[in-house]
Amino acid sequence: MDLDEVAGRLYALPPSEFTAARATEAAAAKQAGDAALARRIGGLRRPTVSAWAVNRVAREHPDELDELLSVGQELRAAWQAQDAEALAELTRRRGEVTGRLARLIRQGGDVSAAAAAEVDQTLDAAVVDADAAEEVRRGRLVRPLSYSGFAPAPATGGRPGGRKKPTGEDEEARARKRAEAEARKARERQEAEAAHREWREALAEAEREHGERADKVARLEAKLAKARKRLAESAQRLEVTRREERHARQRLEE
Repeated sequence: MDLDEVAGRLYALPPSEFTAARATEAAAAKQAGDAALARRIGGLRRPTVSAWAVNRVAREHPDELDELLSVGQELRAAWQAQDAEALAELTRRRGEVTGRLARLIRQGGDVSAAAAAEVDQTLDAAVVDADAAEEVRRGRLVRPLSYSGFAPAPATGGRPGGRKKPTGEDEEARARKRAEAEARKARERQEAEAAHREWREALAEAEREHGERADKVARLEAKLAKARKRLAESAQRLEVTRREERHARQRLEE
């Protein structure tokens, strides 16, 4: 058993089943003597509903997802080349494939409107960003993805790959970097909050389980104390009976 194998099983589960299954897997690893693996399993994050929905598509509809990610790769290349004709055609194909995938996701599970919007946001990120595409393809998302830069779009003028960018565009690049840094901080904050919520829930569950078992042990200890008392009384009766039987036998022999 390794982390990749365990993660594959866990991220195939609905979010509602994730925490209990993770605890079971971690316990199995610890029982097998691999405490390091148990800790790494315990650190796996429970996915949001939207992340789980995208993960499910990666497993159940890999061909459709590959088609979208291939369109994204071509779209990024066309954007770099500033090929307006290719961009127009790829943008059309992107809309068609994204629509099909979105329908598959909605048909496959109970996805709220808010989660569906996060699914669309994640698919858009996978189209315009290569790193996001790889995350989506792996099927191990724990949260929805977003892209804070500029989406691929046809150039408004000039020849493809031609002149040097004007100064104003440099300022846009700096603004984009600032926006990306702020978005990254916001995501990290969201991740920290989600991790705290999850461990708080796990703590409540562990406290409940510990309380139930402590009560059970207390009841068993009370029963054991009564049983020991009855055993002591029985031992005392046995000793008295033996003594009386011995005296009676001695009188008989006189």
